[in-house]
Amino acid sequence: MMLKILGCALILLAGGGAGMTMAGHYARRPRDLRSLQAALKMLETEITYTATPLPEALGRVAERAGPRVALLFNRAREELLSPSGRTAREAWESALKAFYPTSALVPSDLAVLRQLGPALGISSVQDQSKHLHLAMEQLGVEMVRAEEEASRYVRLWNYLGFLGGLALVLMLY
Repeated sequence: MMLKILGCALILLAGGGAGMTMAGHYARRPRDLRSLQAALKMLETEITYTATPLPEALGRVAERAGPRVALLFNRAREELLSPSGRTAREAWESALKAFYPTSALVPSDLAVLRQLGPALGISSVQDQSKHLHLAMEQLGVEMVRAEEEASRYVRLWNYLGFLGGLALVLMLY
């Protein structure tokens, strides 16, 4: 009898854990987008107002940004300073490839960030500022969508996980 109770508890915990994991993904995306938006604002300030060279600007943003987003900017800086002679676009793309799997971003968010790469380090300060501003606006639109999805799906996945585990327990016993 104790073995059955232990098995039921483990199934409920596994179902609840799976639901909470999915809910956590939906809850994390708006935070990641908000952090990215703030980091891009810092980068715009570094480029536009202080005329900081791009590698140094990326490093400064990485120091002040949230820990998850700092990885993107720090990686871009490292790629840009590497002896391989990568362009800013290539460094940004490489950093995005490393950052994307660890983030809660979806492909539409990644597309916004990819559009930013060709403008970094090549165009004028005003053009870079415009591209950064556009990316921030687009991320703001994505953030609104992400918050709507989070409000809709976080609770759903939490309940679904536990109720799915309960349904499995009832079917097995």
